[in-house]
Amino acid sequence: MLNERMEEALNEQINKEMYSSYLYLAMSAYSSSIGLPGFAHWFRVQVEEENIHAMKLFDYINNQGGRVKLKEIKEPPMEFGTPRSMFQQTLKHEQFVTRLIHELVDLARAEKDDNTVSFLQWYVDEQVEEEENDNEIIAKLIDVDDNKDALSELDAKLAKRLPPK
Repeated sequence: MLNERMEEALNEQINKEMYSSYLYLAMSAYSSSIGLPGFAHWFRVQVEEENIHAMKLFDYINNQGGRVKLKEIKEPPMEFGTPRSMFQQTLKHEQFVTRLIHELVDLARAEKDDNTVSFLQWYVDEQVEEEENDNEIIAKLIDVDDNKDALSELDAKLAKRLPPK
């Protein structure tokens, strides 16, 4: 059973995960608007991942006898600049989410909630992967610089990203 502090913090994390989904949907729309369908696809897959992250928390709260309390999702930006800038913003956002996850782990430990500490380990591991993916794409975008052919090639590669299982 979750205590009140843990339940509130997990509910807040659902909101952050749903905001992440909304942010990446905005990035997908922006990518489409600047003629990068592969980038748009990559971000649509990211939307699905963020929804899975939120639903895992949703189910965990329910399964632990807590109550899910959904909150308003703030509006994301609509403009993201260059593809490189967009992925730098993506990395910055994922680093923010990583800090939030670590704060949740710290809270669960302080509350002596071993079940939640164990549950959150999946998120800790997931955030390592998220940041690695963003750094890899940023490195490729640095190599691309202003080369339109290289950007088109990267766009085609990002179009091949598979949805989460």
